[in-house]
Amino acid sequence: MWYIAGTLPNKDMGLCEAAAQAPAHVRGGMLHLADEKSIPVQRGTAALAATALLACEALGYEPPRLLLAGDIGSGAGSRALYAWLTEHVESLAPEGLTFHYLFPDVDWHNRVLMAIQAMQSAPLLVADAGFMYVAKMSGYADAYDLFTPDLGEMAFLADEKAPHPFYTRGFLLAEEEDIPALLARAQAHGNCPANLIIKGRADHIVCDGQLTATVEEPSEPAMECIGGTGDLVTGLVTALLAGKVPLCKASLAAARLARLLARHCAPDPGTQVAQLLEQLPQVLHRHAEDVLKAD
Repeated sequence: MWYIAGTLPNKDMGLCEAAAQAPAHVRGGMLHLADEKSIPVQRGTAALAATALLACEALGYEPPRLLLAGDIGSGAGSRALYAWLTEHVESLAPEGLTFHYLFPDVDWHNRVLMAIQAMQSAPLLVADAGFMYVAKMSGYADAYDLFTPDLGEMAFLADEKAPHPFYTRGFLLAEEEDIPALLARAQAHGNCPANLIIKGRADHIVCDGQLTATVEEPSEPAMECIGGTGDLVTGLVTALLAGKVPLCKASLAAARLARLLARHCAPDPGTQVAQLLEQLPQVLHRHAEDVLKAD
């Protein structure tokens, strides 16, 4: 089974342990958890989880379980989730884990990673957002299978001295034409895994250390203005991996399917990610088979 771990900006929500055992579902723009909590799907971990759940339902894959905690920036919810994972990940025996935003705590990250690496069967590991930051900060970025950075985050991965994206040095530019140099620098310092989806106006797919594809079309410029669209891509690749699609194929397909969804919805800058997700099942039913067959 696949698991998604992350936090939600909700001060009233504790660690939702029930969600690890029972599936959540998405209806009416809300993420409905196993403990009967309902979370609006706007961006962040909620958007990632909602995308993965809807995609798995549409494609007939087993849905991922959610490992969630509320955290409004103090780090308390994140530390509770780190501790829970350290204790329970072996008994979960996940086939894969997608980590999203957790407060970057290097010590707790390393405890979780050591618990995972002690397992008999190693799961696939995907990281985005805050967990990607702490994976890089820890020096163990190359222990992961896939990162899904945007251009700014790629510059952070390339900066071997920056402890956080806010401190990325200015001479490391985050422009489309800089991606090969940023990738080479991140790889030289062990600050990224062998596989990446670098999200931007064009999406760059890195497979086994090589830049193997660039996905530019269809292009909907308004998507750049909509919060949560990067989380949508990470949710799509999570769903495909949960369905046992090989990693490199899943990465390319996720980027293509996100763009086909954008073309179908024809969004404007005021469109919300929940509105895009309403159309996701229809787009997957129409396009997923052909996209997954393509080279």
